[in-house]
Amino acid sequence: MSGVLNQSVFLVKEHVGMFKAANNYDVHDPETGEIIMECREEKLGMFTKMLRFTDYKRMTPFDVQIRTPDGQQIVRVKRGVSVFLSKVSVFDENDEVIGGFKQKFFSVGGKFDVLDRSDQPVCSLKGKWTGWDFRFVRDDMELAHVTKKWAGLGKEMFTSADNYVLSISEEVPPDSAVRKLILGAVMCIDMVLKE
Repeated sequence: MSGVLNQSVFLVKEHVGMFKAANNYDVHDPETGEIIMECREEKLGMFTKMLRFTDYKRMTPFDVQIRTPDGQQIVRVKRGVSVFLSKVSVFDENDEVIGGFKQKFFSVGGKFDVLDRSDQPVCSLKGKWTGWDFRFVRDDMELAHVTKKWAGLGKEMFTSADNYVLSISEEVPPDSAVRKLILGAVMCIDMVLKE
């Protein structure tokens, strides 16, 4: 696992643009402002691109790679066509499945379970439709928090509505697959819940 994932706070900035079909983000170190990871959705077919500009956007498949700036894959997140509920697979740097997440049926406010490679729950993502405030929780213990509110170092980078911060708890050990699963889930909150 890349050591970059062992830090606890990440600033995520979405690439914005008119007629943008792909979901692309840069992940910054909040202390230095340096780009430490890139999240890219490069393999979009023409039909998927066209559907991204319609009401069917949240049903479209995606294949997102999260990698270091020099191109080393850290995590890959993939989903096929989603009609009712999303089932997303998360892969490691060797393209081996490490788990995924599945949207809860009839969840109010957005909720899905983060699963290990055996489809056993690792934690749940709970959030609010009305705002960008999501928590990864296991047995009433918060493992990570995603929000658009940030007052720490790097605040000057945090001016757009397309930016948010991911804070991973010290309760999640370094080099744990749970860190990759959380990162993969965070990069897909928009595509799974918010679209």
